[in-house]
Amino acid sequence: MRTVRIVISIILIVLALGLLAFAAFFLFRAVPKAAQDPPGTLSSDQSFVGEAEEPPPETPETPEEPEPEPEPSDPQPADDTEEAPSDTSDLTAQIQSYLASMTQEEKIWQLFITTPESLTGVNLATQAGDTTRAALAEKPVGGICYFAANLVDREQTISMLSNTQSYAKTPLFLCVDEEGGRVSRVGSNEAMGVTHFEAAADYGARADMAEVYQVGSALAQALSALGFNVDFAPVADVVTNPNNTEIGDRSYSDDPQVAAAMVSAMVEGLQRGGMVSCLKHFPGHGSTENDTHEGKSVSNRTVEELRSCEWIPFQAGIDKGAAMVMVSHLTNANLSDLPSDLSAQVMTYLREELGFQGLIVTDSHQMGAITDYYESGEAAVLALQAGADMVLMPQDLQAAFDGVQAALEDGTLTQARIDESVMRILAVKFSFGIIS
Repeated sequence: MRTVRIVISIILIVLALGLLAFAAFFLFRAVPKAAQDPPGTLSSDQSFVGEAEEPPPETPETPEEPEPEPEPSDPQPADDTEEAPSDTSDLTAQIQSYLASMTQEEKIWQLFITTPESLTGVNLATQAGDTTRAALAEKPVGGICYFAANLVDREQTISMLSNTQSYAKTPLFLCVDEEGGRVSRVGSNEAMGVTHFEAAADYGARADMAEVYQVGSALAQALSALGFNVDFAPVADVVTNPNNTEIGDRSYSDDPQVAAAMVSAMVEGLQRGGMVSCLKHFPGHGSTENDTHEGKSVSNRTVEELRSCEWIPFQAGIDKGAAMVMVSHLTNANLSDLPSDLSAQVMTYLREELGFQGLIVTDSHQMGAITDYYESGEAAVLALQAGADMVLMPQDLQAAFDGVQAALEDGTLTQARIDESVMRILAVKFSFGIIS
């Protein structure tokens, strides 16, 4: 019996050990091996760090296709009027160098734009030869203005202007009034081969800026071909007085905004074509009734009215880069008791309020509003004292020169004041390729 119990006990022990071994095997299969890296671990500063996800591959940027090279175009002829130095400092240096080479007399003569008759003493100038050459050697003026009577036909005009320019030591402003309509010194003569454009008021009625730009561009091309480099246009006046006769249909509109748009387009058309553009007649001649050609002409517009109406087209032309502004002879007691082109107050408004830093030219000093009250020398000195840079067509050219020279000698005018204006004159001449 004892032997049987021992055998049963051994059998039970073996069975128990087998069960333990079987259980251990299953536990071993159920638990990962210690050496197996887990898919993620916990760390003290983040909750779960798994395997770094590989970022999706970046879509490669499609390289921009290079713009096609422009096809070569036919070479265009060089436009001398656009060859002004691009660097302002270079231009200033050129101007200062040129100024330093001039005598005092040459500087004073540059302040005048005259007629060919006043320059030479002939009754009617239609050609330029030895008389013109001698006159320019003695009186090297800044410019000459021509009228319809001087312009016989195309060939004659080209010859006269070309010869005149060739005689000048300092190249000249060769000027004309070519507005269109009733003020067309060139276009009104069929022998000139230049389109006679409509009056400004007709273009203003259509209010088509593109059309006016094309007029300016065409005029620039036509006048340049004849030899002119300054067009006393456009008229920037706004007619506020229906009884105004001096301006009338020479104005684009009685609406200042329409006039401003047309003036801007005309300035751009002219000057992109290499023609110096001159806005006229500051501070605005549309409110007057009397004609300054005949005598005193008065405006009663207040400064506020001028700002809200008359000055809007002038500002538009100035903002577009007009090189010149012509100041009229009208008298406005709200600005000054003097004719506008002899008034420092009027010039101050133009320079400081409208920001014009270009060339200021007077209206013609052969007009009654000046000649009825002032001698040529007196008027020229007053204009320069006021801030004008050039005096247009003094009645007596030599007397105007003598008056300025005397004023310079007695201190009424300073050399700095003269040089300031000559610098502006030279700046325009260099910028438009008149001096190269």
